[in-house]
Amino acid sequence: MKDSEDKTMEQTDKELLYFKSFHELMTLRVDEILLVSSPYDAFIMQEDGRLSERIIHEYRGLNLSRPPRLTWVSSGKEAFAELENRIYDIVIVMPHISDIESYELCEKIKTFYKELPVYYFAYDAGKLMENDKCYDRSIIDRTFIWSGNTDLLMALVKNREDFMNVDHDTELANVRVVIFVEDSPLYISSLLPYIYKEIVMQTQAVMDDSLNEKDRILRMRARPKILLAENYEDAWRLYQKYSRYLLCVISDVRYPKDGREDAHAGLKLLRRIKSQIPDLPLLMLSSETENREQAENIPAFFLDKNSPALHADIRYFLVQYLGFGDFMFRLKDGSVVARASNLRSMSTILHSVPDESITYHAARNDFSRWFMARFEMRLAAKLRSLTINDFKETREAKDYLIRLIRNKLKIRQKGLISDFVKEEFDAENDFVKIGRGSLGGKARGLAFISNLFREHSGFQEKFSNVNITLPKIVVITTEGFDDFERLNNTREFLKNIRSDEAIKEHFKGSRFPEWLSRDLKVFLNYVKYPLAVRSSAILEDAHYRPSAGAYSTYMLANNHPDIEVRLKQLLSAIKLVYASIYQETPRLLAKNSVYRPEEDKMAVIIQQLSGTVNGNYFYPAISGVAQSYNFYPVSYMKPDEGVAHIALGLGKIVVDGGVALRFSPRYPEFLPQFSSVDNILKNAQRYFYALELKKSDLEYIEETDFELEKLDVDDVIDHKPVKKLLSTYFAEDNRVRDFFSKKGYPVLTFASVLKFKEFPLGEILSELLEIGKTGMGCPVEIEFAVNLLDDEKPEFSLLQIRPMMVAQHSMNVDIKPDDLENSYCYSDKAMGSSQISVISHIIYVKPEAFDTSKTIEIAEEIDKLNSMFEKEQKLQQEEQKRETCRRNFRNIPDMKYLLIGPGRWGTTDRWLGIPVKWSHITRVGTIIETVSEKLNADPSQGSHFFHNITSLGINYLGVPAKDKNFIDWNWLDSLPAHTETRYLRYLKLDRPSILKIDGRRSTAVLVKQEKKPARMKLNEQTAIKNARTWDCRLKQWRENWS
Repeated sequence: MKDSEDKTMEQTDKELLYFKSFHELMTLRVDEILLVSSPYDAFIMQEDGRLSERIIHEYRGLNLSRPPRLTWVSSGKEAFAELENRIYDIVIVMPHISDIESYELCEKIKTFYKELPVYYFAYDAGKLMENDKCYDRSIIDRTFIWSGNTDLLMALVKNREDFMNVDHDTELANVRVVIFVEDSPLYISSLLPYIYKEIVMQTQAVMDDSLNEKDRILRMRARPKILLAENYEDAWRLYQKYSRYLLCVISDVRYPKDGREDAHAGLKLLRRIKSQIPDLPLLMLSSETENREQAENIPAFFLDKNSPALHADIRYFLVQYLGFGDFMFRLKDGSVVARASNLRSMSTILHSVPDESITYHAARNDFSRWFMARFEMRLAAKLRSLTINDFKETREAKDYLIRLIRNKLKIRQKGLISDFVKEEFDAENDFVKIGRGSLGGKARGLAFISNLFREHSGFQEKFSNVNITLPKIVVITTEGFDDFERLNNTREFLKNIRSDEAIKEHFKGSRFPEWLSRDLKVFLNYVKYPLAVRSSAILEDAHYRPSAGAYSTYMLANNHPDIEVRLKQLLSAIKLVYASIYQETPRLLAKNSVYRPEEDKMAVIIQQLSGTVNGNYFYPAISGVAQSYNFYPVSYMKPDEGVAHIALGLGKIVVDGGVALRFSPRYPEFLPQFSSVDNILKNAQRYFYALELKKSDLEYIEETDFELEKLDVDDVIDHKPVKKLLSTYFAEDNRVRDFFSKKGYPVLTFASVLKFKEFPLGEILSELLEIGKTGMGCPVEIEFAVNLLDDEKPEFSLLQIRPMMVAQHSMNVDIKPDDLENSYCYSDKAMGSSQISVISHIIYVKPEAFDTSKTIEIAEEIDKLNSMFEKEQKLQQEEQKRETCRRNFRNIPDMKYLLIGPGRWGTTDRWLGIPVKWSHITRVGTIIETVSEKLNADPSQGSHFFHNITSLGINYLGVPAKDKNFIDWNWLDSLPAHTETRYLRYLKLDRPSILKIDGRRSTAVLVKQEKKPARMKLNEQTAIKNARTWDCRLKQWRENWS
């Protein structure tokens, strides 16, 4: 029985669904209150009591939901006018109304509005005895004694709301109920506000610090409801209806029973309830001290109404008997052997608590009651249904209780961001932040998708055979960065420092805030797994703000036996992440966006590295990047079906533009790269990156990949993750078989995942991309990892999500036959918004000079030409400023150049393309990716470089060697070169060419301007006219300059 219940308890989706029910609690509210009083009373309440302000203050102070609006009128006539014009939830009538006797007004209101609660506020309890109408429930719903205490108004509003919602909330979420039996208006007016306030405050006090503010407010909706009864019959009806949900009963002794006052009604009620629920806490309130002995015989806790410490005694009862205080582990003799303040501390100390204490508290249902006070209704109900006899021995019951609590803690933290508290840090928490600043852009994205996981519980339920997670995350907020900068006066030092190496050296030698170092040491005491230390700048991954790969990431084995060494390694990595915000690449990217570098700050993500240990290395079976929009669909693929790039090992090979397998998540078995045996052998991944676990002695980090090792697939075919993804090439029959055999040559094809779907990667990516796209309101890009485990569920880890820029087309551009006839380039793989723009400058790699072994030298030459172009632009802009003063010319356009070359631009694998960095091409406006007989790499849309290009709005044209795609090399070679290097030609066109992009069809053409163009639409004519005007001005400026 316990095993089946344990499985039920571990159904995360049901727990999350239960928590969502908190949103649906307390749906009926008291919004409008009509107060009818004399002008004097209204004045006194307004000026002396400041009633409205105090009500609002009380609500905010107790984190209760919106306070009601209070409307004052001073006569019966005005009261009825208000009731006719507005719907009120409560009417409060006070004595001394000008045009009608107050009891008569109550009676008239009830005549016309039978369901509207009418409360009477009296000043003197003694005078109530003179008028029976105050006890006539057909006229007045309840009478109170007003002494100026605004807590009373809050209490009667909450009591009314409890009555309105109790049926719905108890059934939906097992909300607890307190029955308060009292017939005296004086004691009701005195005790009801105090009980409400105390229960609210105690409820807040026991809420776990790990909950965020939003969830604390939601849980307040599930606070115990207080139901008021004024006689025995009403109290018994409430008991019968809500006995399943009772938290306790608080009762006077002397009140009506069977229509007349009964001096022992409370005793009879409590005895009857005790006989049915022996362990239910009961509180007897009486001004007759002789009832104390009667209460002890029930047994019930007794309090004297005349005691000057009555309020403190009630608080003691709530804390000690209803589970609001610490759980005091006692022995039968009452001695305390241990105490727990929250679920986490209880799960920690339970192992050391004597079995005798566990048996004692289980028999009294103390565990269930304590969990109930903390809104863990399902957990409390589960324990209440069990007895100690359901377990073979007490140790088994103790272990079961620990499992339940830990599972509850794990479920509760799913999708939440917890504050780091040194004394209570739990390494099982999914998302923790250190400091009070911003999480930064990357961490915000992870927090967002974590919350989406929580909201889309059906997503995880659909893939119940896969453990879909976000690796555990600790974020150092920007408060740490701010303190680090202040401590080291960093901004002042950096005013004259521009070299990346000098910046790194300065940061490595800088001091670290003591408070942050202490917190991180606590963190490392609990965490022994490999870590990724990643950037999370405020502007990182913002819309239209490129930064993918711009900042540093460091991976740590985190396995040195000395925690001080591990701490130094972690602090060193964090310092270098801080340093990366000031380095060249982020500064240059910022120049091309609307943001300024000084606006940025750095948070740091310390993330559990996804992977498994294989020999001396740590890596995932699969890592990859997936995008919800595919810029280069082939065959029957559609752009909005997305695309994924995967590889064996750590994701560096993918995001750096290395060898990766590309596929559509909708059609994972369709692999154009593997269309033939020759293509499989040519395009299969041959190496990968892994974290080396032996490099743990270095105290200071030097490079981002200092612990990464580049491994050949052939050398690790015995590693389990590798073997699961291998196929075999048999040379004798020139075939690739989709299984691994040592008799042939191993080839990495991922066939077990993509073809045979032993792991539903395509389905998970499709669903996840759709969830991300819907949540972010735009196409998204995600980074992920997969671990294929032997004896456990396989794991899918989501590592990052960022918005993906897809061009919006604000104009219609048609590419006509005349354009094609007079063009020197056509692409049906164009990426960019629909536009007509001018191309006056071209830098291209000479096809005959291209050499795959010289791609680094080619990148260096591009860097030099880019710098030359930039200097020319500055000179022209300075000249233009002088011309502006003399001739009032308009500002010179910000000119860009067209860059043409083979293979993957921006790759770190020199054999797949030209490994330019962003600093090499800061003035580029359009890039064309061509093919070469010497190199034939697939499009590079999974890399960080590609993401940044699209975010900056740089046009990107692919010109594959098929269909209508072409580039006229002969025409380019025929033009005179402004500058020529060993590998490049830099052209300045006398007559600018025209780039036309049809973003709707992803086609583009570059049109020569050698003959008079055909008649064009107005917007095209304007573009050409502007181009020619600019051409004439450019010639004039050149002449003036010379």
